Amino acid sequence: MSHPNTINAASIEAGQAVYTPRTLRIYDLLVMGFSNPMLWKCPTPTLIAHYTRHRGPRHLEVGAGTGFIPDKANVSGEHLALLDLNPQTLAYASQRLARFQPSTLQANLFEPIAYTGPAFDSINLGYVLHCLPGSMDEKSVVLDHLRPLLHPKGVLFGSTLLGAGVAHNWGARHLMATYNRKGIFCNTADSLESLRKNLQQRFREVHIQLHGCGALFSARN
Repeated sequence: MSHPNTINAASIEAGQAVYTPRTLRIYDLLVMGFSNPMLWKCPTPTLIAHYTRHRGPRHLEVGAGTGFIPDKANVSGEHLALLDLNPQTLAYASQRLARFQPSTLQANLFEPIAYTGPAFDSINLGYVLHCLPGSMDEKSVVLDHLRPLLHPKGVLFGSTLLGAGVAHNWGARHLMATYNRKGIFCNTADSLESLRKNLQQRFREVHIQLHGCGALFSARN
């Protein structure tokens, strides 16, 4: 399939290449401990509560990261699956969440996902969208690739950092600009309106709450 010019192999790679064994070891301290409460004004306990409220028995965690949220929420279910393009994050999160015996799936969200197992009751896109290249309209193709994996009565939920239409303090503005320049983030034009529009185009019931520059969303059919 073809993608808009703003989405190519290099831009997709840039959004996840930063997650190396070294950065994964300090991620929780920097992001969950500092950036969330001090810069993004989206407290980590709020993200954990959002996860706990929406996680279903069969759950897919998209963007494995360090496994921090599933670990701290400690919600057990029938099955936990981790999906990521980066094998290092899959290995790191799998080890951390070993008590849940998670399965792993390495996949590029910009391509149809090769999965033939049972549908998931919940899918979490936690802090994923702002790391994907392209405009919100362009990157929302990933929702089309995740929807077939979701049970008809399931919920897709998550969180993303918005670059437009929300208040940023000095630190947030400068760090977000740096991340966008390096290709770690691609969210300068991401707004509440663009997020809502793309979710509503694909789901019947959409809820979004703002916490600082973080948008916590859930979507159902």
